[in-house]
Amino acid sequence: MTFEPGARAAWHTHPLGQTLIVTAGVGRVQRWGGPIEEIRPGDVVWIPPGEKHWHGAAPTTAMAHIAVHEFQDGKAVDWMEKVTDEQYQGR
Repeated sequence: MTFEPGARAAWHTHPLGQTLIVTAGVGRVQRWGGPIEEIRPGDVVWIPPGEKHWHGAAPTTAMAHIAVHEFQDGKAVDWMEKVTDEQYQGR
């Protein structure tokens, strides 16, 4: 999956967790209540089951990653509210 600069997913969870493998660019990931983390090619990020989070590109750089997750009872993701500009900027 590729995110253009400034693009990001909405807040979401995965019933069995998710692994992100960054393949290009610079991105961001944030877990609910935690700081924004910068991610770069070669980084592997594990999101535990049920943890609310978002991920996307940095403000001025695209980012590509491979996202690995499994289905439980036919569901792989629970989408929630959009990430606000203030949240994306870390304010």
